[in-house]
Amino acid sequence: MARRSMTLTALSGFPTVRPGDNLAALIIASLGENGISAQDGDILVLAQKIVSKSEGRLIYLRDVVPSEEAKALAAKADKDPRVVELILRESKEVLRCRPGVIIVEDKRGLVMANAGIDASNTDIAEEDEAVLLLPEDPDRSAQVLHDELHKQLGLRLGILINDSFGRAWRNGTVGTAIGLAAMPGLWDMRGMPDRNGRILRSTEVGVGDELAAAGSLLMGQGSEGCPVVHVRGFPAPMRNGNARELRRDPRMDLFR
Repeated sequence: MARRSMTLTALSGFPTVRPGDNLAALIIASLGENGISAQDGDILVLAQKIVSKSEGRLIYLRDVVPSEEAKALAAKADKDPRVVELILRESKEVLRCRPGVIIVEDKRGLVMANAGIDASNTDIAEEDEAVLLLPEDPDRSAQVLHDELHKQLGLRLGILINDSFGRAWRNGTVGTAIGLAAMPGLWDMRGMPDRNGRILRSTEVGVGDELAAAGSLLMGQGSEGCPVVHVRGFPAPMRNGNARELRRDPRMDLFR
């Protein structure tokens, strides 16, 4: 059997991203500075925050006026009513609430804490009270970046936008794919044989989330400053996928 390997390399020295910055240009420059020559089939894993920053998704809380609904929910969650107002604006439904956290289905269909709104690593002084929202459409953001890199490099590079999610019944956050382009989210292995020739009947592997988690290990969660990871040797078959395929149909959700 052929040896299998995959390499992940965090791009060091990646610059601070500002609203309106061209991520494709920043990535191309950083690849060169890190001595990496991209190839067809490589994948770039991006932290959600640099995508949100480039798309101008930074919100100053001084500009937010909370509704009465937000004030009532904030009292239950022990959170800033202005942040709760943003959570409600970004969400379809509040699923759970306890002091410190509000679990929602956001308007993209993601089930997550606080609609993904976060004040860390905004590059704004703490006293200025700013938060970052998720990209409006992470799959579209990934596709736009893929297309721009293809235009400039002539290569087909997979794009994965990840964010840190908590999980039911498990402690700790894990990198999760919220946007994809030119790569699969799921690898459907049904109909393939196992080592003993038995046909797999239900195996679908969430390869997008697996790679997001691997990339997140190198990115870190604090001051590491490595928001882009280059990947080579991804073992799943490449195809045009998206992160939406990773979301379970609510009709099949036994736990909500």
